[in-house]
Amino acid sequence: MDDLFVFSKNGWNPDNRELMLDETLFHSANGSLGVRSAFEEGYPAGYVSIRGQYLNGFYDYVSMPQAEKLFGFVDEKQTMLNVVDTQGIVLKVGDEVFNLFEGKVLEYSRTLDMRAGRSERRSLWRSPKGRTVELAVRRMASFALLPLFTIEYTVRTVDFSGEVTLESGHRGAVGNFSDPNDPRVAAEAFQHILPQAPEWVDGTSVVVSATSRSKLTVASAVRNQLSRPAKVSVSTGADAAFQTFTLTLNQGESVTLTKWTAVCDSVRAVNCRGQALASVSEASSVPLEHWYRKQREYLDDYWAQCSVHVEGDPDLSRAVTYNLYQLLQSVGKDPHANIAAKGLSGEGYEGHYFWDTEIYLLPFFSLNFPALARNLIEFRHTTLDAARENARILGHKKGALFPWRTIMGKECSGYFPSGTAQYHIDADIAYSVIQYHQLTGDLDFLARVGAEILFETARLWMDVGHESGGKFRIHGVTGPDEYTCLVNNNYYTNVMARHNLRWAVRAWKLLEDAGKLAPLAAKLALTAVEVEGFARAAETMLVPYDDERGINPQDDSFLDKPLWDFAGTPKDHYPLLLHYHPLHLYRHQVCKQADTVLAHFLLEDDQDEATVARSFEYYEAVTTHDSSLSTCIFSIVASKLGQTDKAYKYFEETSKLDLLNTHGNTKDGIHAANMGGTYMGIVFGFGGLRLKDDGLHLNPALPAAWSSYDFKVHDRGSRIKVTVDGEGCRLTLEHGPARTLTVYGKQVVLEGALTLARPKR
Repeated sequence: MDDLFVFSKNGWNPDNRELMLDETLFHSANGSLGVRSAFEEGYPAGYVSIRGQYLNGFYDYVSMPQAEKLFGFVDEKQTMLNVVDTQGIVLKVGDEVFNLFEGKVLEYSRTLDMRAGRSERRSLWRSPKGRTVELAVRRMASFALLPLFTIEYTVRTVDFSGEVTLESGHRGAVGNFSDPNDPRVAAEAFQHILPQAPEWVDGTSVVVSATSRSKLTVASAVRNQLSRPAKVSVSTGADAAFQTFTLTLNQGESVTLTKWTAVCDSVRAVNCRGQALASVSEASSVPLEHWYRKQREYLDDYWAQCSVHVEGDPDLSRAVTYNLYQLLQSVGKDPHANIAAKGLSGEGYEGHYFWDTEIYLLPFFSLNFPALARNLIEFRHTTLDAARENARILGHKKGALFPWRTIMGKECSGYFPSGTAQYHIDADIAYSVIQYHQLTGDLDFLARVGAEILFETARLWMDVGHESGGKFRIHGVTGPDEYTCLVNNNYYTNVMARHNLRWAVRAWKLLEDAGKLAPLAAKLALTAVEVEGFARAAETMLVPYDDERGINPQDDSFLDKPLWDFAGTPKDHYPLLLHYHPLHLYRHQVCKQADTVLAHFLLEDDQDEATVARSFEYYEAVTTHDSSLSTCIFSIVASKLGQTDKAYKYFEETSKLDLLNTHGNTKDGIHAANMGGTYMGIVFGFGGLRLKDDGLHLNPALPAAWSSYDFKVHDRGSRIKVTVDGEGCRLTLEHGPARTLTVYGKQVVLEGALTLARPKR
């Protein structure tokens, strides 16, 4: 087994914070279903666990009362739900309940095998009465059968013979985690899931639940199989079903309980109860090894398509692999779902989708799995009517404004200065459409989905912006930096809006030339005159520039503010948002995350390199990186500027953020966008990859700590492997037709393999 595909932790640590962190790090998910890695046996009184099972895109509504209700304020949001608990297994040996918090733990380990697609927990435990038990638990969320989650629970009696009892539980009455002191998780506890009485159908327990307000339905079916004959009994309560197995084991013998769970919802199935029963029946009709094999085959293909290897730093290479695995676990596999900020690993940010998807996550899928990228864009298209309605609420007569945070398309942001005011999300979504088209050239998709997004977001910019003094200006918006809100002419917003407008014009021409324009133009009542307006606004867009410093100001007023007192800020006052009033932050030059620097990466040709270098230096001094979205961008831009050592320091922090829990909140879930940023840090940063109109451009560099690295990208049906070492790079066409690329500034045709030396500086 390749150790780089295995993440392990050894040694028993009963600290509650460590156990909650492990619930996240070892969770099981497949993009549709996610299960946190809580102990099947539960925890003692006083311990906190976020014991969750989630479905991507499944939600309930939550009231969000405003202290002062003004027009258009959001008073209701959606939240991702903990839908059921099928994890429970109580183990008794003789008259003692297995409990790692009593007796003595002799051995303990947790492992995530990212080739097999399984997590494992092993323990050797001596009970208070001296009985020694070995326990091995394997878990899997199936990529081959998306409703399926399995637990393989194996018990061995090491030094005694006696009675063993296993009780498998299926609970419908579950709730979400809440913390009123942390704005990144839900502040209130509420009973969202209303379960019906459990039922038994041919040995399978079934629980059907409805949401309290959204009126969605979820059904879970559980079937238990024991590897040895045993006495079996079943029982049901008002909201739970239990199946108990009792048998006698001789010393050294083992028994395995296989627990099959299928969870289905009314978002995807007309009859979710029937679908859950059918799925668990299909799954359990063959040995579990069949699904393990399917899982391995799926992941063999996944890694063949996208794996990234780093030679010279095994820990970092493993962290990169871990992050790429989490992207697969997080991404929705159908147009009903997107990628939540925490994936399906926890309840941070309540399961909402943000701009994270388009800027930090979609590049990975566009470059490696175009079908999944297409799903993510289609999800935004399915919510376009809600975005149009959102625009009208905000006072715009035309166009669509996508919500800052959402699950089903309606805005969930309660604090509009750093939420709804981030209009740049329209340009971010447009950017993902543009990037996908550049990589695929798919005109049919552009005509069916992409162009409508480009046109409606372009219309929004025409309505929110205005012409004054010969320049097109955008006032009263917030850029990516959430420590600076409601400003005029945010650099990032303006240049991204310009890019959006230019591509709306280009999409019009592309579809017109292909004879695919008329139906969409008629549907939107879009005319050539209106499109000419897009072009004029783009060409006259105000782009802030400060002559004295030779940089792009973050906005019209940013450079006029006093600098934040970094020297006088205690280390334990970071992140600042938890210790200082927003208005206090807004009045200072201090950035939560990359803003102008991000624009210099996404649209690097909009400024000369000298301006980018000066801007990078300026904003580096005033950025706290309190957002997990920040360091990867600074790493990429440092790489572009030839500051490879600095880029590497930023990249190390990015790649290990969750494994080392550097932000202190991984217990609430992974930082999915940062994980996408890890991929970007290698491919766009050190690899120097850019998507331009004439194809892929590469300018690879090698960090001093590495002897080599490699990655793969897909370009219009061709898979290209890029290997970088101390001499330069080697390109290998692994699949598909020949491609023309630009490497180290020179155009080359790749038909088989090419080795190119790095130019002397």
